[in-house]
Amino acid sequence: MSGSGSSWRRNQAAVTVAAFIGFTGFTLVMPFLPLYLKQLGARDTASISIWAGLSLGVTPLVTAFMTPVWARLASRTGRKLMVARSLGSFVFIMTLMAWVNHPWQVFALRVVQGFFAGYGPLAMMLAAESAPPDQMAAAIGWVQTAQRLGPALGPVIGGVFAHAFGLRGAFYVSAVFYLGAFLLVLVGFQEPARPAVRPTERVVAPPTWAYFRAMPYFVIAIIVVFSLQLVDRSFGPILPLYLLEVGEPATRVSFLTGVIFTVAAAAAAVGNQMTAWCLTRWTVGRLVIASSIVAAVAAVVFGLGPAVGVMTLSAAVLGAALGVGTTSIYTGVGQRVSSEERAAAFSYLQTAYLIGLTVSPVAAGFIGARSMRAVFFVDAVGLALLAWFVSRRMPSAEAV
Repeated sequence: MSGSGSSWRRNQAAVTVAAFIGFTGFTLVMPFLPLYLKQLGARDTASISIWAGLSLGVTPLVTAFMTPVWARLASRTGRKLMVARSLGSFVFIMTLMAWVNHPWQVFALRVVQGFFAGYGPLAMMLAAESAPPDQMAAAIGWVQTAQRLGPALGPVIGGVFAHAFGLRGAFYVSAVFYLGAFLLVLVGFQEPARPAVRPTERVVAPPTWAYFRAMPYFVIAIIVVFSLQLVDRSFGPILPLYLLEVGEPATRVSFLTGVIFTVAAAAAAVGNQMTAWCLTRWTVGRLVIASSIVAAVAAVVFGLGPAVGVMTLSAAVLGAALGVGTTSIYTGVGQRVSSEERAAAFSYLQTAYLIGLTVSPVAAGFIGARSMRAVFFVDAVGLALLAWFVSRRMPSAEAV
């Protein structure tokens, strides 16, 4: 599916920019979801935390089950239509979000959103499949950077609109962003021609889970992707409430939430871009161990409730470490499977990614209902255990 140099670069640019716009539109509103739920009638901290965790977690859960369905359909209709379908549905769903009156309605719309979501994983898969082998790390890094820089700008833009027009108005702006991404895919992305199968050729079935499980590094990669996502998305349901708990004025919480999310996302984007350089000097296994340890220390600092400046710096360190770890593990797998196996391999990685997205906010919501600080300390323990696990499996990890 690589095509000519200009062809894959044009499609890479279209997918990358569309992912950037889409993720910007998403984070215009989702970091402020706890405040929106409070506005809709969820009064106490525990109920807000639980509703936010359930609402943030249900979409990737449904998406994980729907991904094989859309993948089979994409094999017949093409990936461009699947990306456009996903982005177009978000235009309507975000608009409806501005009209809800109860927390359960937000949850219901997030369930519906899960049935049509999935443009992020698809963009990642396209990057790995279309790029030449020597450009794979850079291609994956650029898409992940777009998926990070969007959230870096989204909370700030959303905070400005939320302050000026209210949280409902921010949902309308989000819908406009998704409309722009939808149009970009329709106009800028050219579906590569799929080679016809000759009558004498045998169609080879995609590799099964049993096939990948036999690879010494693949199960480690699944665990790493899942674990890093557990930490990465744990801030969402509780950060505004945590800032209130540590003494920040209510009038500044929306702004500070946006700043911290922006700094963490921007730092993760830097980590994504650093990975190609790091991989010329260290193995994937060593990068995962180092990034997990660094992220664990940053999570502990954040959980101690220091001054906002120190908290923001620790969020930046955490984001950069997670960015390096995530891009390195995807690149390691992508480089060590054949082109025929890559789509199937990435689908399993994306399933782990989506399950992590599902479990993380739900778990953080329930933990946060008892103690906000505990969320960050649990993150640190999980990262330390991940580093220990990979170090124990070093012969396998070095093969990644």
